[in-house]
Amino acid sequence: MGTRLKVLSTFKALHRTRIAVFKEDDRALEAARLKINEEFQKNKNETSDENIKKMIKMGSDVEAVLREGVLQMEHVGDKKLLLRPRENLLLENVPYCDQPRKKS
Repeated sequence: MGTRLKVLSTFKALHRTRIAVFKEDDRALEAARLKINEEFQKNKNETSDENIKKMIKMGSDVEAVLREGVLQMEHVGDKKLLLRPRENLLLENVPYCDQPRKKS
């Protein structure tokens, strides 16, 4: 894949992730959009392949952190927060066991 195509695909992945992570939070959606666009605009004249590859790696890492590490919460009371986990963040909470259980 060409460098230009990799940059564009990283840009699109960041925006898709932003939309999924900050769903229904207009302020966070707008702030993330502005920051992504600002960083790509700031570096649009970069010509060094090495630097471009580093920035693509950085963008991919940021996208992974957003996708895997950001949770939405909403204030619903004076001292209460409502957690809104995305479907892909929910894991089954079953402890690991080496030995099968003995049926009684």
